[in-house]
Amino acid sequence: MARAPAAGWERSAAGEPADVHLAGTVFLDLVFAGLTGLPDPGTEVYAPALGTSPGGVATVAVALARLGLRVRLTADFADDVHGRYLRAVLAEAERVDLTGSRVLNGWTTPVTVSIVDSGDRRMITHVAPGGADRVGGGARPDRSRAGFGYLDADPDPWWRAVHERGGLVFVDTRWDERRGWPRQALDCLEWADVFLPNAGEAMAYAGADSPTAALRAFARTVPTVVVKCGPHGAIGTEHGGPVESVPALELPTVDPTGAGDVFDAGFIYGTLAGWPLRQRLRFATLCAGLSLARPGGALSAPDWPALRAWRAGVAGHDDGWDFLAAEGPPPGAATVRDAISETATLEEAR
Repeated sequence: MARAPAAGWERSAAGEPADVHLAGTVFLDLVFAGLTGLPDPGTEVYAPALGTSPGGVATVAVALARLGLRVRLTADFADDVHGRYLRAVLAEAERVDLTGSRVLNGWTTPVTVSIVDSGDRRMITHVAPGGADRVGGGARPDRSRAGFGYLDADPDPWWRAVHERGGLVFVDTRWDERRGWPRQALDCLEWADVFLPNAGEAMAYAGADSPTAALRAFARTVPTVVVKCGPHGAIGTEHGGPVESVPALELPTVDPTGAGDVFDAGFIYGTLAGWPLRQRLRFATLCAGLSLARPGGALSAPDWPALRAWRAGVAGHDDGWDFLAAEGPPPGAATVRDAISETATLEEAR
């Protein structure tokens, strides 16, 4: 049974149980936004906005922490300037517990460059050999209420341990560069409570011709399935029941990088709070929508002041969003960092 987030809204101290334990690869994201087009060969264009931010699984971790949950992240970090920056932002600024993470000598931080053009993004990623491309030293079972990870043809066994002791397991997909979408990666879904793919990857893995068909296929084995449909919102079903559909909100879009991960965080929050499926879908869609307003993935995730500010501006105070007033920490919480300010912080890490 889902439980409400811990009272007091205090983040976990190192080594103590967290609400959500995540494992995966942390990237340094460099997001160039505001472009009117891509450069022709041999030419140069200037980006009006640059966001520097933790990326990869760190996007989900930061978004969860900004919603007030206690978050533990297991990952590998390189012992270089970018790795020091990422650890400082996550542990000190965002108060994510890095217990169990490793610092690797002789490795370099994975980097993703995201180029936002015409409302969508193109990404280039580099991961140097020598570090784990998934979990780092390997996540270890603990007493966290939930676990989050990504589909993998060779899944880490900690998922099974979380599942077997009664914790909730949330699973998303990650981009398959070869576009092979190996069916064996789906074997780990036997341990999943919630599956959160985007539409393209859901259809590819399921061999389906529509998001709804993919949703129905995965619902045969996973209790809760949600398919993220980008500008078309999201659909979801629980225990094979009716399909719920929510539209995307009409919000300003500067950068979609990481919006799907922020959606995951919103849905995880609502699940742990015990909300009905439709409310979870709406909240996750709102979190993702608000993250579009600034460049940068993790550091564009909204906190409760941002969510309440949006709620206050809803014309006519649509009572469908009244639940926002009763959620989160008390008003007056400190303002969070955003990715635009992080370039200076990266220089300080040198």
